[in-house]
Amino acid sequence: MITLYGSPRTSAGRCLWTLEEVGVPYNLKDVDMRNKEHKSAEYLKINPMGKVPALIDGNVTLFESMAINFYLADNYKKELLGMTSKERGLSLQWSFWASSELQDPIIEVFIQKVFMPDDKRDQAVIEENLAKLPDLLNVLNNSLEGKKYLTGDQFTIGDINTQSVVSICPMIGVDLKQYKNIDAWLGAISDRPAFQKYQSLRK
Repeated sequence: MITLYGSPRTSAGRCLWTLEEVGVPYNLKDVDMRNKEHKSAEYLKINPMGKVPALIDGNVTLFESMAINFYLADNYKKELLGMTSKERGLSLQWSFWASSELQDPIIEVFIQKVFMPDDKRDQAVIEENLAKLPDLLNVLNNSLEGKKYLTGDQFTIGDINTQSVVSICPMIGVDLKQYKNIDAWLGAISDRPAFQKYQSLRK
């Protein structure tokens, strides 16, 4: 059976959602970050980066959440990769975009607002990174014009990987309702049973 290491409220969440989408049995194993379990010798054999998530599937051991997601789709539900070369390309494009362009400014703000005490919070970092988001979100919003999902009507891993980053925006005070196509896309995703199951595990 597949074992996924991490909790639904970490980057492992997008892998948990994918596991629900592909519909295979799995075991979710929490990693006690407070007690540095992620830095233990035993866990470092699984993920030498000392982070979550990690996945073991038989003789396959992987880390990096988006790579795990592509593996799960390729191995268990290939239509999630995309049905055509164009869809597969777009799925990859948006996954790389989310991780390399959108995630960094969002996480910079998240760290300042959520983890930093008031007296150590750097408002300049917050403002600098918030200022980057409208242009990035407009790129996504414009690309979703006339589409249900990122590739069109086909739901892919690209939607999972991108939504998992975009969904952090409300936590840092970014109102996504102003981006009508993003808002509609998020609504379509929220109707998916696998997404609803994943959300129930986050509570």
